[in-house]
Amino acid sequence: MDRREFLVASGAVAAGLAFPVTPTADFKDVLATSLHKESAMPFTLPALPYDVAALDPFLTRENLELHYGKHHNAYVVNLNKFVDDGKADGTKSLEDIILSSEGPVFNNAAQIWNHTFYWNSMKPKGGGEPAGKLAEAIVRDFGSFAKFKEEFTAASVGQFGSGWGWLVVDGGKLKVTKTGNADLPLKYKQTALITCDVWEHAYYPTYKNLRPKYVEVFLASLVNWDFAAANFARV
Repeated sequence: MDRREFLVASGAVAAGLAFPVTPTADFKDVLATSLHKESAMPFTLPALPYDVAALDPFLTRENLELHYGKHHNAYVVNLNKFVDDGKADGTKSLEDIILSSEGPVFNNAAQIWNHTFYWNSMKPKGGGEPAGKLAEAIVRDFGSFAKFKEEFTAASVGQFGSGWGWLVVDGGKLKVTKTGNADLPLKYKQTALITCDVWEHAYYPTYKNLRPKYVEVFLASLVNWDFAAANFARV
């Protein structure tokens, strides 16, 4: 086990360390290459698709160091413990574990998936509006991009407690959904295009308790429409 793997395994990823960065790629490839490796651990912390300070000032370095380096990492550490205890099968893919598990195993596996998807749902100089076939589908299914933004904002801000706001494909149509805690579209045979994490640790300390402002900034300056379009193209 190299030094980086030791830090991840021990939960010692801390502020100031250089987090691994990988270029944006097919999301299934990101999961496959980041989560299953020939190492002492069945699962390792997936790399960020950008530098830890790349989303400043919309999400600060401190925000990502805490959220990625502590919270996301903790789910990886916990899932590896479940594998060690025989409660999870480390030879399965992350998605197979999610679909075949419940309780704490499901929660930690799903949160690894959700967070990895969330990081890819954002990019430096993001925001704006999508183009091409995704833009056409948004107008078709929501009436306008403004109406989509209204529904996505309402779902993300209105999720009671911890959870996620999603743009998904369900039955061939685009829909906005929200899920609580670790729940995710994969369970409902929906294809996720983007997600906004609305657990409080996603926007603390940058926005403190101002979830509506965080969601507004997510759509205006962070959302990665290229990633959403790539997911849409594979449906």
